[in-house]
Amino acid sequence: ILPPAAPRPPPKPRSASGDAQPESRQAGEEAGGADGGLPGAPPPDWPRLPNEVLALVLSWLPPETLATRCRLVCRRWRDLLDGPAVWKLQWRREPGMRAALEAAARCPRLRWSRLGVLRPLGRNLVRNPCGREEFRHWALHCEGWKDGWKVEENRSPVEGAEAQTCFVTSYEWCQKEQVIDLLKEGLWPELLDAYQPDIVVSDWWGGRQDCGCRYELFVALLAANKKTKIDVFEAKPDPLPQWNDVTHTFRRYGPGVRYVLFRQRGKDTQFWAGHYGARVTNSSVVIQFSSESAESLEPGLSSS
Repeated sequence: ILPPAAPRPPPKPRSASGDAQPESRQAGEEAGGADGGLPGAPPPDWPRLPNEVLALVLSWLPPETLATRCRLVCRRWRDLLDGPAVWKLQWRREPGMRAALEAAARCPRLRWSRLGVLRPLGRNLVRNPCGREEFRHWALHCEGWKDGWKVEENRSPVEGAEAQTCFVTSYEWCQKEQVIDLLKEGLWPELLDAYQPDIVVSDWWGGRQDCGCRYELFVALLAANKKTKIDVFEAKPDPLPQWNDVTHTFRRYGPGVRYVLFRQRGKDTQFWAGHYGARVTNSSVVIQFSSESAESLEPGLSSS
C-alpha cells in the first residue's frame, strides 16, 4: 500500500498579465495591504472616542443623515445629537446658520436636530418671492374687469433678490397673499410662545415714471385657527418711481402665533389698459433672534 501523496502547495497568485507575482510582494500584501506598504489603519474604536472627538467627526455629515440615521445607531449617539455640541460645530462653518447660533446662545431648550434639518431661522419663509415660478404659492384676487397680475423683468436691479423679476399690477386693485405655517417650517410652540423671536417682514415695491400707482402691504400674525389676529402691520406709502423697501419687525407679540399672513395690493392711478401699476418683488419673512428679542425670554432660563 502506497503512502498518501503529500498535499500540493497552492498556486502562486498571478498578475493581470498572467505572470506570477514575486513572493516578496505576496508577503507584503499579507502583512500590510494591497500595495505592499505599511499595514492598513485599524478601524476606529468608536466606543472609546471622547464625546468631543465624536461630535467633531459627526459634524461633517449632512443634517438629514445625522437626524435620520446616526441618531438611531445607539443611545450615546442619540443623546449627543439631541444636544448642542454637534450642531454648533456644524453651524459655525456655515454663514447662513448665524441665526441658529444666536438662538443657541439665548435659548437653553432647543430642538437641535429640527433646527439643523429644517433651518427655520435666518432664511426667507416666503416662497417664490420674485415671481421666478410665475404665481406658484400665491393666492390671487383681482377686482372688476382688468388684466390682473403679470410677471415682468425688473426695469432696474434689486440688490439681494433671488431673481430680477417682479409682479406687476393693473388698473384695478390686484391682490395676492401667502399664509406661512410657522410650525410646518420648523419652529415649535414653546419657541414661539416663551422666547418670541423677532419676525422681520420686508417688501420691495416701486412705480413708473409715466404712470402713478397705489401700493399697500398688510401682514398679520395669526393664531392656530388662522382667524385671530395677534399683531398686525399695515403700510400705504406714497408712490415713488423707484424701488423702495418697506420693513417691519414684530417683537414681543405675545403667545399663540402660528401663522403669518403676507398680503400685497396695488394698481395704477390712470386706469391704463395693461400693466402700469405698482411693482412688487423680493418679499420676505425671516425669523431671527436679536438683543432686543432676548428681553422677552422666559424668566429663570439661562443659556447653555
